Amino acid sequence: MQRLRRAFAWLITAPFRLAWWLIGLPLRLLGWLLQPVVTKFRQAAFYRFLTEVPEDRPAIDAIADAFQQPESILEELDAFRKHLLRMLVAVIITTAFSFYFTNDLAAFLAVPVGGLQRLQAVAVTETVGVFMRVALISGLVFASPYIAFEIWLFVAPGLMPRTRQLSLLFIPLAAFFFISGMAFTYYAMLPVALPFIETGFIQVTTNWTVDSYIKFVTGLLFWIGLAFEFPLVIYGLSAIGMVKPRMLLEQWRLALVLIAVISALITPTTDALTMGITMLPLALLYFLSILFSVVAQVANRQKPT
Repeated sequence: MQRLRRAFAWLITAPFRLAWWLIGLPLRLLGWLLQPVVTKFRQAAFYRFLTEVPEDRPAIDAIADAFQQPESILEELDAFRKHLLRMLVAVIITTAFSFYFTNDLAAFLAVPVGGLQRLQAVAVTETVGVFMRVALISGLVFASPYIAFEIWLFVAPGLMPRTRQLSLLFIPLAAFFFISGMAFTYYAMLPVALPFIETGFIQVTTNWTVDSYIKFVTGLLFWIGLAFEFPLVIYGLSAIGMVKPRMLLEQWRLALVLIAVISALITPTTDALTMGITMLPLALLYFLSILFSVVAQVANRQKPT
């Protein structure tokens, strides 16, 4: 009787098992075809770099050895110089690429103030300087993922394998946070701040020069975009053991006070509304950084085998 029930169950589930086998067949064939590639990847230097376990030594001993052997510091400085040179080359390439659409980008940046027709140039070379500034900021934005990758290459040898792999996945987040900060500035802060700047102090007609306006807007976009990288900075500090999630959680009140001070410093106006708009995302990023710190701490618990 039991065998009959098993045979009946086999017949009932046979179509479903066949369908599942057919669905998984392309994936199995793809895995079979890619097996040589996967094997070569695991033998490649980059795979070994991702999985290599660094020497587990106290930081005090490492600092003492660095003073005893100054040539090791020179080697690290030379490696950093090479990374910095590659980052500079990347920025030059992306800035040159940005020349193609810099005029359109400048017009886009002038939309919050009413367009380029609201701006004026009073110096002979003013428009040239504005063009180069906009192109450079655009080049930095385009090069930011590669810059983050070069920074990762420099610090990764000192991280545990799991932390190293997770931090590599965070590189696209660096570009996402930076662009999110710029988008927040453009769409949320500027529409509130610019009218207040024009009419909130002395009741006179404000005639923006193109140089002062573009310098003001691009500076605000860049620094607030950079401030949005705070969770990734906390992740890096947590990965090397300098910051603990519990410490961040316990000091949240002090952090909010510091965020309020920073918001007051970077906010271009003195009104509470613009300051509050600036504080809100920075406070959310602080609590997000606690989560990133937890992820780094869990990943860093991996021990050499």
